[in-house]
Amino acid sequence: MLEANPDHWNRERGPRLGRVEFVNDMDPAEALERVCDAEGEIDLVTEVSPADAERVRRSEHARLVVVDALRVVSGLINRDAEFMRDLRVRRALNLAVDRGRLIREVFRGYARPVVAMAPPHSGGAAEGVNPYPHDPEEARRLLSEAGWPPGRGLRLAATDDVAPVAHSLAEDFRGSLGVEVELVRIPQERLVAAQKRLVEKRLPLPFDVLVHAWFDLAAGYPPAVIHREYFHSLGAFRAGPPVPQFEELFARSLAQTDARRLGALAREIDRLVYDEALSVFLCCPQALVAANRHVSFTGHAATFELAETGVSGEHWSVR
Repeated sequence: MLEANPDHWNRERGPRLGRVEFVNDMDPAEALERVCDAEGEIDLVTEVSPADAERVRRSEHARLVVVDALRVVSGLINRDAEFMRDLRVRRALNLAVDRGRLIREVFRGYARPVVAMAPPHSGGAAEGVNPYPHDPEEARRLLSEAGWPPGRGLRLAATDDVAPVAHSLAEDFRGSLGVEVELVRIPQERLVAAQKRLVEKRLPLPFDVLVHAWFDLAAGYPPAVIHREYFHSLGAFRAGPPVPQFEELFARSLAQTDARRLGALAREIDRLVYDEALSVFLCCPQALVAANRHVSFTGHAATFELAETGVSGEHWSVR
């Protein structure tokens, strides 16, 4: 339970509510039902699934709030695996993906295409290039040129939360590259052990590509949280040897205090990641929130905040 502090110095921002109660033990489906079909119990439901977005739109009690969040879904390439250090293979993987279909079918349109790893609305996205196109013919040519042996399959791993993305990706790899794809499911009960194996980097990783979702809390400079974790020598999710040029650019950013130059470094880092095809670049999902129609909710790109949230005179708590 949060109680408002009416004496806070920043009165322009809020608070506009007297009390906020978080209900964390309710099943998401039940919470969605209570905000869409009734009033007086649940006013906001966060992390609404794209599959449920239309239900919220049709509701007489709720409205859908769409936020261009700082989050990204990608295919983490294990560059220690056989053939994965070859740039031609990594580019082939990117050219094999139909991102438009992924966004339409899996995210129901609630995602943004991405050039590399920086969200397009972050200010740190690579400039002068477009997302890798869906080009199966060129993808097969590059894979053949790299010497990909007949019969060598692709190991694609995913946790349950991104399983639909993994299935779509597997279809694209099979259809575009003509290779067999083995889907490796990481169940919830094995998640901690799998994460430890990835972070500690002591054992060979059992995948070629891992479908992975991450977020950015450093609004305005994606390399601080996104690129660092995936590609820096100390990054938790790095799967492969450090990239010297990345290390040099990142070191320069640590000592940079000029915002304009820091933004230029962010775009240069994202462009390097794009040129080297260090991941399979997919999309940036939008955050979906179901809000009672009498609640004014402001979505933030990096965090969930309620300081600006208020209610109208028609809200059940006022009536």
